Amino acid sequence: MHQATARKIVVAVGGSSGSIYAKVLFDRLKPLVSDHFVVGVVMSSNARFNWEHELDNRDYDQYPFKYYDNRDFMAPFASGSARYDTMIVCPSSMGLLGRIVAGVSTDLITRAADVILKERRRLILVPRETPLSLIHIRNMQTLTEAGGIICPATPSFYSRPKDFEQLAATVVDRVLDLAGIQTETFRWGE
Repeated sequence: MHQATARKIVVAVGGSSGSIYAKVLFDRLKPLVSDHFVVGVVMSSNARFNWEHELDNRDYDQYPFKYYDNRDFMAPFASGSARYDTMIVCPSSMGLLGRIVAGVSTDLITRAADVILKERRRLILVPRETPLSLIHIRNMQTLTEAGGIICPATPSFYSRPKDFEQLAATVVDRVLDLAGIQTETFRWGE
């Protein structure tokens, strides 16, 4: 008898400002964790610093996920054979996006993104930067041409968000839609 394979995703938290996006993403993924839904997390050192600075806590490691050090090339998603089907980088700095585009796998985040792309699986980056230089735009074009998805950290307002978390959720819920993960969210016209 063939046993169903667990849905496995990796979430990378890059070092740009925008820790609220990572927190809301973690909050949305937390109730999904089970034997059939695995979440691996890797955070850059700047991501941890920004979370502590912007959110005034260290709760990033209090979620029921499997955490990996950004130098741990023995993590399962450092290889395509582990069959992680989706990677979400939220938020992503433009430097991290540029290293992914260049194929520079000097840490676990960039290695995992390289693996996801080479395996033709789903890579979603949530860049948080403004304004954009031509280098940023060309890197986003290259990533898109390689099969990645760019979902800018650009919130929407038509759901009338009441606070920062609801505002960030307008982006995170789009990311989850792109990842094929069901979520209850505001839908235009419904």
